[in-house]
Amino acid sequence: MTATLAAPATQSTGRLLAAGAVAGPLFVAVVLAQAYTRDGFDLAQHPLSSLALGDGGWLQILNFVVCGALTIVAAVGLRRALLPGRASTWGPRLVRLGGVALIVAGIFQADPVNGYPVGTPDAVTVHGIIHSMAPAVGGIAGLVAYVVFARRFSADRERGWLAWTIAAPIAILATDAIAFSTTDFRAMLVGQLIGAVWTTSLCLKLRG
Repeated sequence: MTATLAAPATQSTGRLLAAGAVAGPLFVAVVLAQAYTRDGFDLAQHPLSSLALGDGGWLQILNFVVCGALTIVAAVGLRRALLPGRASTWGPRLVRLGGVALIVAGIFQADPVNGYPVGTPDAVTVHGIIHSMAPAVGGIAGLVAYVVFARRFSADRERGWLAWTIAAPIAILATDAIAFSTTDFRAMLVGQLIGAVWTTSLCLKLRG
């Protein structure tokens, strides 16, 4: 694969890819900014989705929606930059699905859990169930996308990128396993950061 963007839309494609380069780091940065400033929120005990609840929850809702939209925009840029060849169809489609999942997660709020918001009992609601399905769908789409891109890098003999594309999902699955086995959601955020770095690096590579 070359880093040359598809003509004649070089500049516009670059702007679309810039959206993808920003989306992941922005999402993680906004989560961290809230995690250490919201009363009663503990990143070790509460999933990041809980930030969408209570006073100030609008910021995390906006974070989901904006970063989801940026991801969808990036998918268009990926499609243009990857043509022709492997991953040019399903890679962008799967990335776009991940963006849609983020938006759905913002529209449908998570249920209260582990005493957050403070004084709110745990509950299970329809919108909470829909919310929990969104990251599951997005996560599966992301894992399949890694396979699709790995095939492209393998065909193009880009060994460094192939190794990075194989290592990233393995690390993400490991952090998720740690999070669920220890109920320490900080591990899950580390997985989010790994995914963000991979996506950002890919978009920057394709921008040239």
